[in-house]
Amino acid sequence: MNAKTVEESKTTMTELVLPNDTNTLGNLMGGNLMKWMDIAGAICAARHSRTVVVTASVDNVSFEHPIRLGDVITLEARVTRAFNTSLEVFIEVFINDIVNDSLSKSNHAYFTFVALDLKTNKPTLVPPVDPLTEKEKMMFEGASRRREIRLVLAGRMKPSEAILVKEYLVSHQS
Repeated sequence: MNAKTVEESKTTMTELVLPNDTNTLGNLMGGNLMKWMDIAGAICAARHSRTVVVTASVDNVSFEHPIRLGDVITLEARVTRAFNTSLEVFIEVFINDIVNDSLSKSNHAYFTFVALDLKTNKPTLVPPVDPLTEKEKMMFEGASRRREIRLVLAGRMKPSEAILVKEYLVSHQS
């Protein structure tokens, strides 16, 4: 299976925050943002794998800045790494200042998707990722550690088996 670059499946989605998307304070409800992030991530993962995908996990959605009624937001999704049948996708959310033509980062999260065979609905192999830029390489390398943490938190791996996390912690001690 041939590797694919990050750019081949990069997905950009734009949304306008309308009144029924907000809470009583006029801020975008977190659940609506997560829905949009899930859609952008699923499109990105499906483009990479060329099949249907399902969401397997979401890591720590960071809410850095509120998104207000009337804001235009841009979601950018990129595959950081593909494992056997799963893909990690990094999704960033930016608030568009249309008047000043600028973006400010509001949120980010890592989503994991599993690719499914269309005939059997069973997990299917996905192409590997070929990271080209320094940032892509850094995200690619970190994906294995993040995967170990996910597996430990899900109870599918013992903390003592999380070798990459241990190595990282040892190498980054002061």
